[in-house]
Amino acid sequence: MSTAARRTERERKTIDAMIRLFCRDHHGMKRSLCLQCAGLQAYAGQRLEKCPYGDDKPTCVKCPIHCYKPALREQVQTVMRYAGPRMLWHHPILAIRHMLAERKAAPEPPLKAKRSTLAQASRGES
Repeated sequence: MSTAARRTERERKTIDAMIRLFCRDHHGMKRSLCLQCAGLQAYAGQRLEKCPYGDDKPTCVKCPIHCYKPALREQVQTVMRYAGPRMLWHHPILAIRHMLAERKAAPEPPLKAKRSTLAQASRGES
């Protein structure tokens, strides 16, 4: 498996672990996810696959491109705010790797993403 593929897989494992931790503590789901959290997990996976940065993806907090729909972005932020500090206890390796990745500066947005962002801005979208 390439380094980029491992990084993407680690990102997927991290968000999955955060969602599972949040769902367990807020929705009482021990073995599986509730429907809302399962939907959020599926959506996060889709967004990760379609990230315009591809292999060079920064962490979401450092990313200048917001690829989540506003309502789902708010849900993910809620999950991350809750699960982030608890990840050190429950998934220390994922948490430390994620914190190290957050220290890296976000690369320049890909040309394709720049064009779509500029097009949205000219239409008055955000």
